[in-house]
Amino acid sequence: MLRLPLLRASPLRPLFTQSLPLRPLSTTTPLRSAITDAIKRDHRDLESHYNNIMCSNPTSDPDTAARWQNQFVWTLARHSIAEELVVYPAFEKHIPSGAGKAMADKDRAEHQNVKELLYKFQSLAPTSPSFLPTLEQLWRVLSQHIAEEEKEDLPALERCIDDDAGEGLARSFARTKHFVPTRSHPSVPDKPPYETAVGLLATPVDKLMDMFKRFPDEGTPAPGRGKGRGGAEVVG
Repeated sequence: MLRLPLLRASPLRPLFTQSLPLRPLSTTTPLRSAITDAIKRDHRDLESHYNNIMCSNPTSDPDTAARWQNQFVWTLARHSIAEELVVYPAFEKHIPSGAGKAMADKDRAEHQNVKELLYKFQSLAPTSPSFLPTLEQLWRVLSQHIAEEEKEDLPALERCIDDDAGEGLARSFARTKHFVPTRSHPSVPDKPPYETAVGLLATPVDKLMDMFKRFPDEGTPAPGRGKGRGGAEVVG
């Protein structure tokens, strides 16, 4: 069974937009911009949630698996749409010679595949024989996308923007996540303004459904060394 390295997760399901972390000044090493840091934090959270599901026992402890399943879906759905509304348009705007548009088109196509698999996974009960195989299939696609984004796409954006632009994108990214759907909707358009309009219609329904779902809390086991909502970090 696939196990990822132990990861440090950031707080789950924030009620308010998190303030952006202060980054130390350096005269020797170029710094990542705030938007790269924000995206990578989400990626590490997703890895942690995935670990917690894979290391749980869905058959004997479906409650724990369901809580981390809901957290994984919630995080990935918001992250994906915020990237499509904020980050991919920035690729198109700032990366010259058509390279940014090609990059954004590639990432949107990969997101569509992820959304379709997430749509299937979010409806599965932990006791279903398809639960873990579907998650593993989803993670194979998603982890490849994450690796390419961190190795190629974000560095390309970094070379074309300054710190102020990165800070502005990070603020927009954080704000956007508060107003987008929290479940996968593969049929929703993947470009603004249509994605924005349709997403705003789906968001209230998703958030109403979230009220009746179980999410990790302080007492939820984190077998993959993650953390529950509001709980203390568990670092290996």
